[in-house]
Amino acid sequence: MNKNYYAVLMAGGVGSRFWPMSTTDNPKQFHDMLGTGDTLIQKTFKRLNKFVPTEQILILTNERYNDLVLQQLPLVKQDQVVLEPAMRNTAPCILYAALKIQKQNPDAVMIVAPSDHWIEDETAFANDVKQCFDKCEKEDVLCTLGIKPTFPNTGFGYIEFEKASGVGLKKVHQFREKPDYETAKDFIAQGNFLWNAGIFMWSVTTIINAFKKYQASEFALFEKGIAVYNTKDEQAFINENYPKAENISIDYAILEPSKHIFVLPATFDWNDLGTWGSLYDKLDKDEHHNAVVNSKVLSQDASGNMIRSSKDKIIVVDGLKDYIIVDKEDVLLIYPKSKEQDIKQVLVKIKNKFGNQYT
Repeated sequence: MNKNYYAVLMAGGVGSRFWPMSTTDNPKQFHDMLGTGDTLIQKTFKRLNKFVPTEQILILTNERYNDLVLQQLPLVKQDQVVLEPAMRNTAPCILYAALKIQKQNPDAVMIVAPSDHWIEDETAFANDVKQCFDKCEKEDVLCTLGIKPTFPNTGFGYIEFEKASGVGLKKVHQFREKPDYETAKDFIAQGNFLWNAGIFMWSVTTIINAFKKYQASEFALFEKGIAVYNTKDEQAFINENYPKAENISIDYAILEPSKHIFVLPATFDWNDLGTWGSLYDKLDKDEHHNAVVNSKVLSQDASGNMIRSSKDKIIVVDGLKDYIIVDKEDVLLIYPKSKEQDIKQVLVKIKNKFGNQYT
């Protein structure tokens, strides 16, 4: 393995649209959502570990998930778990991780990847990342992987690349916000738009210099801790200073203002597994087009449903079409797939009526 390859695995999100499986105390990345025997974070770690040395994979997460990370990733040591004492979006934690890595290895290149995505062809994924790493080692650029759109999705941001770009990596013209349906159709028709998968590659030097240029105050805040990073005094510094960081995404902070970004159209199938519907799309279906995880299902006049329960529980479904059916201990969800984006609003009502213990 290349000693300069590092990975930062983002594992701090809550995944509220996967309620009731995903909760604040135990979010979706720590669940076996696909019924494969591995949780999403375990699958992601193994995927990265095929080309990144074990000890050079950092897990960025909220401090409340420290024990879950160590339980599920036994190869990871405590000093590889980078704990956020406060929720501050992606830019601060990426800068923090980059400074830690640079102190270990100034020649490092790093991938920043979500912990909860589905990628089938892991060899193709590794090859795409290495292609970006090669460019990042040679040039002062930021790289990202883009997904070729298969339909006008309004739930993703888009990456517009320059049409004059040749094969392989393409110069990014601009990042575009989540569009409405008509705008998304227009993007696809133009042919030079990709879905933004939130997977980034760069050298530690390049990303740190980008923070110096575009986020000077953020850089100044974290630069004060360089002397204590990777030491026993690091956490005390972070506990005091991290809450002072600006709540800003890496997209707004660095990618949108930067002029030296390249995107590689991914050669692998990808799904962000952001909703029950997206999970349904990736699971095998029974003869009635029901996607079933763990359950034993007896269905009558029921089709297109996403059904999940505890292991081997018998679920009888009659007369339901295109529903989400999730049975978890003290919560049962029966909800139309067409309204899955409203599950976040349901959570608010649950909290107001029954308290936080169910969310």
